[in-house]
Amino acid sequence: MDQEKPSVCVLDASTYVGFWILKGLLSKGYTVHAALQIKGPETEIEKKIKEMDSGEERLSVFSVDILDYHSILVALKGCSALFCCLDSPDGYDDLIVDLEVRGAINVVEACAQTDGMQKIVFTSSLTAAIWRENICSQKDVDERSWSDQDFCRKMKLWYGLAKTLSEQAAWALAMDRMLNMVSVNAGLVLGPGVAQQNPCSTMSYLKGAAEMFENGVLAVVDVSFLADVHIRAFEDSSTTGRYFCFNQIVNTEEEAVKLAESLSPLLSSQPKYESHGSEAYAERLRTKKLSKLVEGTA
Repeated sequence: MDQEKPSVCVLDASTYVGFWILKGLLSKGYTVHAALQIKGPETEIEKKIKEMDSGEERLSVFSVDILDYHSILVALKGCSALFCCLDSPDGYDDLIVDLEVRGAINVVEACAQTDGMQKIVFTSSLTAAIWRENICSQKDVDERSWSDQDFCRKMKLWYGLAKTLSEQAAWALAMDRMLNMVSVNAGLVLGPGVAQQNPCSTMSYLKGAAEMFENGVLAVVDVSFLADVHIRAFEDSSTTGRYFCFNQIVNTEEEAVKLAESLSPLLSSQPKYESHGSEAYAERLRTKKLSKLVEGTA
């Protein structure tokens, strides 16, 4: 018999990425605490989780408020890992940035106060690494890179700013509390129903898409692959630091049109950037760490 797998928590399991991580963990035999932030009318994903809860004995559902530290502690009790995927369903502005940072701090502090907590897998974004003046002057953008906060504020890149500040706050507190944490910095997430189930985050990520495209840092990731990478990052005891996670860099007009079509009706299929025929922009993103993780646990 296989050794019984530990209990883990996914917060917020009602986000698009969180839901796919939840499904992946259940399929691998984990007992999962699904922590949901209830923010209004029931979403399609929340409805699916509640339906799963009635027939899945390894799933427990908790309502949390990321500004209510004690509600997070209740959801984490008995768990040995946390998959933290915070995302605003209503898009991003300067107030949401502050809310997400405070939420990240509360979640990490709650992990520090949870007995038996072994690892945090923190969902972040490539937008926490790519934004700065003159991106084109940087040959390689890798896990050592961070977005410039002042540049994000100046250009009103609220999504990138939220991901940068919340990840940095999580890292600072995790180090202070001597917690084992890894982050997965995802590209633009694609997958079944993404335009309907994750429209605001998708459009928030794509603010500045033309600049990302022209500078070779517009990357996409399939949600099932992304969820699998999160689970591998938890299961592989050697993982450390940040992991860029994407399947493809979109750097030709043809690929840009395909991307727009895959996100219909959110985007028009006519690219809003200058087209230069079949020109391919130089790829700047590097992901050696991801390759090692995926190959090492295959």
